[in-house]
Amino acid sequence: MTRDEGAGPILVTGAAGFIGSTLVDRLLADGYEVVGFDSFDPYYAEAEKRRNLRAASRSPAFRLVRGDIRDPGAVEALFAEGRFGKVAHLAALAGVRPSLERPAAYADVNVVGTAVLLEAAVRHGKPGFVFASSSSVYGERSDGPFRECDPVERPVSPYAATKRAAELVAHTFHSAHGLSVTCARLFTAYGPRQRPDLAIRTFAERMRVGAPISIFGDGSSLRDFTYVDDLVDGLVRALETDLGFAILNLGAGRKVAVVEVVKLLEAALGTTAEVEWLAPQRGDVRRTWADISAAGDALGYAPRTSLEDGIARFVAWLSEDRG
Repeated sequence: MTRDEGAGPILVTGAAGFIGSTLVDRLLADGYEVVGFDSFDPYYAEAEKRRNLRAASRSPAFRLVRGDIRDPGAVEALFAEGRFGKVAHLAALAGVRPSLERPAAYADVNVVGTAVLLEAAVRHGKPGFVFASSSSVYGERSDGPFRECDPVERPVSPYAATKRAAELVAHTFHSAHGLSVTCARLFTAYGPRQRPDLAIRTFAERMRVGAPISIFGDGSSLRDFTYVDDLVDGLVRALETDLGFAILNLGAGRKVAVVEVVKLLEAALGTTAEVEWLAPQRGDVRRTWADISAAGDALGYAPRTSLEDGIARFVAWLSEDRG
C-alpha cells in the first residue's frame, strides 16, 4: 500500500490514548501528516497521555488539538481548518465495567460524539472514515470464532451497546450521504502504552512489586489478546482502502485463557503471581474470539505477533524509565 500524495492530513481522534497514540506514530513513520484530537478525559492521568505523544510532538508533521468530540463548534472548526483526507475515530469513553456506572455519559460520548464527527465529515469533503468499534458488541457467546455476520443485538454492557449503536449511526451516513465508513471491531488490545486499568498491565504492575492480583471468576475466561501494532496495522490498511461500508474484525484470531496470560507474565517477569479469586464481574463476557478472514481478504490483514513475543515487549516497555 502506498500513501496518497494528494490527500490531506489524517485526523486521529483519541490521539493521546493507548491505541490512538500508537496509530499516530505509525502514520507519521509512513509519511502522513497527522492531526490529533483529544479531550484528555480524566479516566487516567493526563501526564501519561502526554508521554504517549512525546515522540509525535517532535514531528513537524503532527499537530495536536485539544477538544471534545461532542462539541459541534470545536469539531466544525477542526474540520474547516484541517481539510482531512481520512478520519480515524478512536475517541470514546472506554471500559465495560465503568460503563455500568455511567451509562448516560457513555451514550453521550460514544454515540452523540460519533454523530457529530460524521456530520462534520459529510460537510467537509466526505473523507474516508474508520471507526474503532469493539468485540464487546458480540455479547455473551458460547461458540466461536465470532464473524461479522453474527447477530449482535444483545449486548451485555452499556459500553457494548454504545459501540453497536455507533456502527448503526455510521451506516446511515453511508446510506444517506455516500460516506465511506469501515467499522473495525477491535479485540482485546495489549502492548506498550496499555491503559492502567486493563488486565495485563494491572497484573504486571502488581506482580512486579509482589502484590496480589485479582482474577474475576475462575480464570478460564477466554480473550483474543491482540498486540497493539497488529491492530494498528489493520487500522492503517482500513484507512488506505475504500470499502464503501464495511464491518471487519481486527483481532489475533485465537483465544487464550486469562490464567495462561498470567503464566506468560510470570515467565517474563521472573516472579510468581499471588492470586485473589473474586466473583465474576457484571458486564464481562466469558470469551472473545475473532474470525479475521474477512479483514484478511479485504485488507490483507495478517497479525504477526505471538502472545509470547508481545508479552515480552510489553514487559520491556513497562520496565523503561518513562519519567
